[in-house]
Amino acid sequence: MAFLSRFKLSTIIISFVLLVVLVSLVITNLLVADTSGDRIEQQLEDKAVSISRTAAESQVIHQGLEREAAEANIQDYALAVQQAADVSFVVVMDMDGIRKSHPNPDNIGKAFAGGDELRVLAGEEYTSRAEGTLGQSVRAFTPVFDEDDNQIGAVSVGISLEEVEAAVGQNRQTIWIGSLTGLLFGIIGALFLARYIKKSLFGLEPPEIARIHEERNQMLHSVYEGVIAIDQNSRIMLANRSARELFEKAGFTGREPIGKEIHDFLPGLNTQRVLLEKHTVLDEEQELNGLSILSNQVPLLVNDQVIGAMVTFRDKTEIDLLAEQLTGVEMYAETLRAQSHEFMNQLHVLLGLIKMEQYEQVSQFIAKLVDHQAVEVGNVTRSIKDPVLAGFILGKISFAREAQVNLSISCETDIPKPDDPAVTHELITIIGNVVDNAIDNVQATEHKQVHAAFSYIDELLTITISDTGTGIDEELQETMFEKGVSSKEGYHRGFGLHLVKNSVDQLEGSIEVASEKNEGTTFELVLPYEARGETDD
Repeated sequence: MAFLSRFKLSTIIISFVLLVVLVSLVITNLLVADTSGDRIEQQLEDKAVSISRTAAESQVIHQGLEREAAEANIQDYALAVQQAADVSFVVVMDMDGIRKSHPNPDNIGKAFAGGDELRVLAGEEYTSRAEGTLGQSVRAFTPVFDEDDNQIGAVSVGISLEEVEAAVGQNRQTIWIGSLTGLLFGIIGALFLARYIKKSLFGLEPPEIARIHEERNQMLHSVYEGVIAIDQNSRIMLANRSARELFEKAGFTGREPIGKEIHDFLPGLNTQRVLLEKHTVLDEEQELNGLSILSNQVPLLVNDQVIGAMVTFRDKTEIDLLAEQLTGVEMYAETLRAQSHEFMNQLHVLLGLIKMEQYEQVSQFIAKLVDHQAVEVGNVTRSIKDPVLAGFILGKISFAREAQVNLSISCETDIPKPDDPAVTHELITIIGNVVDNAIDNVQATEHKQVHAAFSYIDELLTITISDTGTGIDEELQETMFEKGVSSKEGYHRGFGLHLVKNSVDQLEGSIEVASEKNEGTTFELVLPYEARGETDD
């Protein structure tokens, strides 16, 4: 079938439709023509037999054959029947085969021609084909009996074979005209069908459709997100490789999703809102048999009618990890910027003092910076053994100082390095977001104080962060860890505490919040913390 690929789809459709119609019509025509021809011949034979029987029962013929005086009436009667029945001849003969009637009066009194009359003179009724004085004809023979059931003659009715062939030919001509008409309508139908199919396929040819289908499959299976297509009845019509892998990860091993209800795999999915109301649902959290995922649902519209929906989803833990990593990087950059800005301010002060030749004050300023830096840096680096976490906290101190907030750090015990480096990223997310919120909350107060206390006892890390800010409303305290909930206006708000809660849950810790209106807020976080062995330090 490779040679068909060289032709257009419309050409192939038209050719095949015409071929099927033509073969069907030819076979039908041959069968019908032969059957119709035989039927017409049989009908004409039956007509001849019926006329001969009727004539054989006529009293005119009976009397003419029995009485010589009435013999002349046979010719008139036979001609009348011949004209009325539209046959070639009606011949009446006596037992010697002598004609008593004939279309040509000159043949009356002569022997019957054709040689096929012997059986009727023996009392048999039959039909035959023979050539007489009027040419080839189909003949029906019927014997004539008197009242005593004695044969007194016979009647022969003939129909010209030319008339039979003309009738059969006319019938076949009608059939051929019907067949050609059917072929014409077949051509028109094939053109409309080819045009309709071409339009339905957006003018694409079969090789193009095959290529697009293959490209679609490759793209779907190469996408990292799980992709599912459902129909109007929420049945899964397509599921890519990533979706199947997530199903297996969630425990649906060996279950074929195609043809199944999507709610068998994603029971929390609200597909009715998408399919009935044409709504697009984005970033909806779902539980996939204990696995947390983030799903999107988009309706599929054709002529403004929903024919199904496309569902994409991804393991939420991977997204959370990426968000936390990005948050940590952002915080690193922000603290470095704050330190750089603070250092530039100090250099400007030194430059001004040097230009004014206030060398004594330069010396005192540098000594003060050194002492302050030594105390501040020394306290943090001496107590917090993880250099990444210590550097991050020092950066936060600089950031707070730039915001004109006093951020103090105290460590009741030494804080060892964590055994798992990923814990450091979680701590950065927790401390960074809570401290940032505290710095924001004290901006509207006179005493801008934020304090962070650390202690490590019995493999539990306790972090207490308090501020002298405006506090958190009681109503907001109930929902402040939900994504998008914030007391501040603006885009991209309400994500910090949500990330804090996720990180605390990831570490299997707890959060306690105490806040009073205009009294400040205190966050107490207790986290399981496995320290690295001494030999690893």
